Amino acid sequence: MRRRSGISNRHLIFNLSIILIPWLTMIFFGKRNLKRFTVAGVVTTVVEILNHMIGKKLGWWEFFDKDKSFVKNELPFDLGPYMPMSMWILRFTYGNFKKFLLLNTLADGLFTIPVMPLLKKMKIIRLHRLSYLQFFIYIFYKAFILYGVQYWVENRRNS
Repeated sequence: MRRRSGISNRHLIFNLSIILIPWLTMIFFGKRNLKRFTVAGVVTTVVEILNHMIGKKLGWWEFFDKDKSFVKNELPFDLGPYMPMSMWILRFTYGNFKKFLLLNTLADGLFTIPVMPLLKKMKIIRLHRLSYLQFFIYIFYKAFILYGVQYWVENRRNS
């Protein structure tokens, strides 16, 4: 079943879910934590959006819907799970870099396998010119940017 916009109902419901559910968890995040971790969350989300634009252009993945809109395909991943999840990971691990790396490795590994194969079965997205290992590296390297930005923010606040 397709809507006039060219996006299937399945894809539309998926997009709304991946945007709304992660942001609903922010109700429990706390105002102080939100203020503390927002800058790092925003910066890494902007980096992720730029990466998605490059990945889209290079054909690293394909969405099953024929509509090739960045807004309908890649952007919901950035606006939905990416920023809240990054901020939650910082909240629970900032100050312990080993714990931060371990939790990011786990989260990115779970997204790479089994979530990406599940999204392929759901006919949402599939990897095209990247292996699962390459995709993991593509999402994992941004953890260092996230931690680095938060480190910079904390040092500016404390000086």
